[in-house]
Amino acid sequence: MSKAKKKSNKFVRFWKLLGPGLITGASDDDPSGIATYSQAGAAYGLSTLWTSVIAFPLMASIQQMCARIGLVTSQGLTGTLKKNYPKPVLYLMVLFSFPSIVMNIGADIAGMGAVGNLLFPSIEATYFSVVFTILLLGLIIYLPYQKIAAILKYLCIVLLVYLIVPFLFKQDWMKILRSTFIPTFHFNKEYISILVGILGTTISPYLFFWQASMEVEEMKHKKSHLVVNKKIISDMKQDVDFGMSFSGLVMFFIILTTGTVLFNGGIHQIDTVEQAAMALKPLAGNSAYLLFAIGVIGTGLLAIPVLSGSLSYIITEAFGWQQGLDKKFHEAKAFYSIIAISLILGLSLNYIGISPIKALIYAAILYGLTAPVLIAIILHICNNKKVMGKYTNGRMANILGFTTLLLMTAAAVVLIYLQLTEK
Repeated sequence: MSKAKKKSNKFVRFWKLLGPGLITGASDDDPSGIATYSQAGAAYGLSTLWTSVIAFPLMASIQQMCARIGLVTSQGLTGTLKKNYPKPVLYLMVLFSFPSIVMNIGADIAGMGAVGNLLFPSIEATYFSVVFTILLLGLIIYLPYQKIAAILKYLCIVLLVYLIVPFLFKQDWMKILRSTFIPTFHFNKEYISILVGILGTTISPYLFFWQASMEVEEMKHKKSHLVVNKKIISDMKQDVDFGMSFSGLVMFFIILTTGTVLFNGGIHQIDTVEQAAMALKPLAGNSAYLLFAIGVIGTGLLAIPVLSGSLSYIITEAFGWQQGLDKKFHEAKAFYSIIAISLILGLSLNYIGISPIKALIYAAILYGLTAPVLIAIILHICNNKKVMGKYTNGRMANILGFTTLLLMTAAAVVLIYLQLTEK
């Protein structure tokens, strides 16, 4: 066999290996993430680049824990809690998850509607939002999970446009390196809000539920009734690490792109999708709006099924109802009904008068405030031998997990303090 063919076969095997981890990582860079990273770059230049380096090992460790829970227990997070923990813990998790996920769905739908209006100004954004909601609902109900997963893999590619723009400028690469590896802090409400938003949109609660549930779905699809072994855990880690590194790379380049184009261009506050789209103008010229719109619509189509699916897994597992994206509508009516309700609730948020860009950033901040509670629960599960057996957390997993918990808790507490004390 030729070397070229061997390399080709190796790539095909690796691509097939990628599943929940890649989709989770790519959906992490949803319209809410794009808006938050864009605002960070516009407002503070390269000062928040360091967050991409810090975030990668933290989000990878949490997602690996969630994946391991799914593989070992053959249940999602909610099912695991229901079986092994008191009901108040289960209700606490649902309480902290539901509002932020619905708001994220609404913000993403609003963002997609806004870029539709950007391309076709004569048609109101709300009409586009309704059309995208109906389209998503149809795709989720009528396409089985494996087809959705295959589509979502390729939608990840649209995010790569941000990797090109910074190379069109003469860059101070030493400054970029310093900003990447030496943290910068501004102790004020606006900067801490962006920091909480960045942490919230990279280490997002809905991804915790999705990761665990999708590992269960994958095992069912493979008809794998084998006992979890080191090979399965190793494959899962590769998948998660690749997905999270993809997410972190895109995050880094969105901040670098907007920090180069918008910040240096005097745009420090993003209030509209037009302003966010201007970051791509050096690459696409007058087509920048089209390129930005494709990115937002593509990532919205990728993320909203993950968001609504996560919420549906939470509720159906809590009540013991039939669930699964592989099931047809008549086999899991409650599961798909919850998805439909979450999309309709999200769509209704379009009419409360918050601009799409602000809604996207607020959704990220809300995640940053609620995630610590869920991370604490995940850490407890992963250190519980009655649940995880010999697959409890190792030392490094606990170090990274508790670092994530402390960092996100500290950021949330400081933000609440500044909100109460600063005028």
